This record gives sequence, C-alpha cells and structure tokens, in this order.
Amino acid sequence: MLSLGSETARLCEGITRREMLRVGGLSLLGLSLPTLLRDQARAVTASTVQGASFGRAKSCIILFMGGGPPQHETFDPKPDAPLEIRGEFRPIRTKVPGVQFCELLPHTAQIADRITVIRSMTTDVNSHSASGYWMLTGYPHPAGQAETPAGPEDWPSLAAVVGQMKPSRRSPISSVVLPEPIINNPAIPWPGQGGGLMGPTWNPLLFKCDPSSASFSIDGMNLPEGVTQLRLSERASLLKQLDRHFIQLARSEQINAVDRVQQQAFDVVQSGATRAAFEMERESQAVRDRYGRHKFGQSVLLARRMIEAGVRLVQVNWPREPGDTTANNPMWDTHSKNAERARNVLCPVFDGTFATLIDDMHQRGLLEETLVVVMGEFGRSPKINADGGRDHWGHCFSIAVAGAGIGGGQVIGASDPQGAYPTSRPIRPQDLAATIFHLLGINPAGEFVDLLGRPRLLTSNATPIRELVGA
Repeated sequence: MLSLGSETARLCEGITRREMLRVGGLSLLGLSLPTLLRDQARAVTASTVQGASFGRAKSCIILFMGGGPPQHETFDPKPDAPLEIRGEFRPIRTKVPGVQFCELLPHTAQIADRITVIRSMTTDVNSHSASGYWMLTGYPHPAGQAETPAGPEDWPSLAAVVGQMKPSRRSPISSVVLPEPIINNPAIPWPGQGGGLMGPTWNPLLFKCDPSSASFSIDGMNLPEGVTQLRLSERASLLKQLDRHFIQLARSEQINAVDRVQQQAFDVVQSGATRAAFEMERESQAVRDRYGRHKFGQSVLLARRMIEAGVRLVQVNWPREPGDTTANNPMWDTHSKNAERARNVLCPVFDGTFATLIDDMHQRGLLEETLVVVMGEFGRSPKINADGGRDHWGHCFSIAVAGAGIGGGQVIGASDPQGAYPTSRPIRPQDLAATIFHLLGINPAGEFVDLLGRPRLLTSNATPIRELVGA
C-alpha cells in the first residue's frame, strides 16, 4: 500500500514519498498526495459470468477486525458449553427468530434481519499474518503457519484486485485502506495488503488518518493557496512534458507508479466530490455521534462518505490503541482479559458502529448496491486460558456480510458445541474472495497479468458462496 503519512514513509519496495516526488522532477506545486490511482488494467479475463447476482454490488466496504474476534463473544455463543468454554456472557435473541448473538452485541442483534452470518469460516492457520494473508487475498500463504512479513511476491490483496479489475468511473480513487495498515507486534507489516505480484502500481491507497480528530484533514486534498484550477492544469501539463523523456528511458513498474502519482493526483484535487468526502464537518453532529466519536467509528463514517463519492472499495482496519504494540491483548488479540476487553472496549465500539452503518446505508438507499463484509484473520480458542484470554484459532470462526441484494437473516454453516470446528458448510477464504469478486462484477475465474507478463488466476479452487449469490 502507498501510505499518506510522513515524508519518510516507505512503500514495501523501499521508495519514500520524498523520493517519488524527486524522481518526477517537481513537487506538484506543494501537493503531497502520494496516491496510486487506477487506470484501465491489463487483464485477461475468462468468459463473462452469467447470473442475476453478478455485478449487483457497485461498491464494497470491508471492516477488518485485526487480531481475531472471539466467535463466542460475538456471533456464535455457546450457552450449553462448560463455563471455561462459553465464558461469562449470555446469548440474546435477535430480530431473526431462532438466531442468537452474544449479549455484547445488542444493536447488531436488532439488524440481524439485514445481515448474514457465516459461522463456519476456516483456515486451520493460527498465525496472524498467514491466516490474515489468506483472508485478505483468497490465497494461502506458502509459509503455512509462520508469521511472515510483507514482500514483493505476495499475492495481491482483494483491494488491489478490485482497484485494477474494476476501477471507479465516478472517482479518481478506486481502492482505499484506512485509517492505518495492519501490523504485528512490534510493528511488522502483514503480507497481502498491497499489489504484490501485480506491482506497486496497484497498491490500494492508504490514508493514515484519524477522522475523529478535531483537526482532521488530508494533506494535498486541497489546492495550495493562490493556485487556481487553470494554473494547476498548466503545471500538470508542464510536469507531464518534463517527465515523459525520463520515464521512457527508465521504464519500470516503480516508475510507472510514480508517473500515475503525478498525473492523477491532479484529478483528485480537481474532483469536488472526492474532496468533499473528507469534509467530515458536513455530517450532522447526531450522525457522527451515532457512528461513535472514536477512530473506528469515524473511519467507518468516512468509508460511507467515500462510497457515496464513487470509490469502489474501502477497507477499514480496526485501529490500534496507543502503546499496544507491547501488550498481550492488542486490538482483538485477547490473549489475556478477553471478557474485560470484549465487554468494555471491543464489542461496544464495534456493535454501535456496525449497526449504525447498516441502518444509515439502508436509509440512504446505499445498502442494496454496496457489499459490506466484517471479518478478521481468524477467531479465538474455545477454551479460556489461565490469563482469562482466548488464543489464536483458525479452525472455525464467524464473519458477517450484508447488502448487495443478499437476503438478510441467514446463518450459513455451524460449529460444534464448543465453537471449535465446523460441523456443516465449511467456508474457505478463497470462496469468500470469489463471492466478493462475483458481486462486484469481476469474474472469479478470470486472470490478471503479473510483473513478468504471466497470467495468474484471480482465485483457485474457489466457488462463490451460493447462499449469497444464488445458483
């Protein structure tokens, strides 16, 4: 991913933001928007997929609950299991007869008729980055169970594929990640978050930001003082002429990415709808309060605003808390004090924000054309450990999906009485990836072309989830 952070922030390939502007020869009139925005992709696709659900979603929001949410304390409570399995919380009825969620999700229980829960997701991988790689790309990591850093041989992320294969027609931005990248302690970036084998050109745009801040703004999203639209266009033309000869001599994927940064950053600045999406003050105080005045809530609200502005895919990563890179229960990774963290922080924040998002999008008429996916890299262990925590568990966990014409009130698959293993309808990450692609109008059986010109299958051994897409 390309970061909109400090001047020394680097791409996975090692290019700094300052170096990108230096290579181009100009400083973009002071515009510091380091973005990898989409143009039409080189892509080899299979025959068009038929079916009423193909392409039903115009856009997608992915809420990624980094760390691994506990299935027992969210969507799959086990009230009849022993205390050391079921934990201290009770199940509650939802708006769907016969379906129960944990009592920590009271607001989500009231929108259960608009969402579908999958209780049988499985990777069998207990490594954060390896299981997360599979969930974020649809391909298992070759390192298996090992914790692995990001690298250029990574499979492209879902966000990268959507950005290449389905670029937005209404916004210069197609694929966005916010408010921060996903990292392992002590700050090691996960693999599978960028363009990978597609090249850095297709890295989703990363906005490192805090939309809950009173001083929230995005550098480079506005014209510098004294620069008119005409002057901006003239300078863009000059920059293009100066760069053309250099780029022809030093053609590479990284230089191609730099060229797009410089050429298309102007489009972002000139796009009124895209700029307006970041003006959070346009929202009423009541709406902002409903989403939650915290980093996650306001990031989700920003995601909704970006979808309205025409962005194709927005991935919101669960944000870190200050100083948690040395903690043993950061984010949803509750190796200790699972009940306390779930009750006091994690579930209340998620529950209020997610339920608000679904209600808000439904009221605005956006839900039918937007796919919403809630997932983490895995779940938590059935048995509570000696520190009151739950450990990594990739064998069976829950996710939720909504929108895009998917019938709500469904539960797909089931886990055993301990919430440990699927007893019916196991779903693999590649099937989820194929479903997302299908609903967005991307053929899951299609191909992309990697940096060496080789065709690569978007998904392998994958079938869109029939309960979500139909026959």
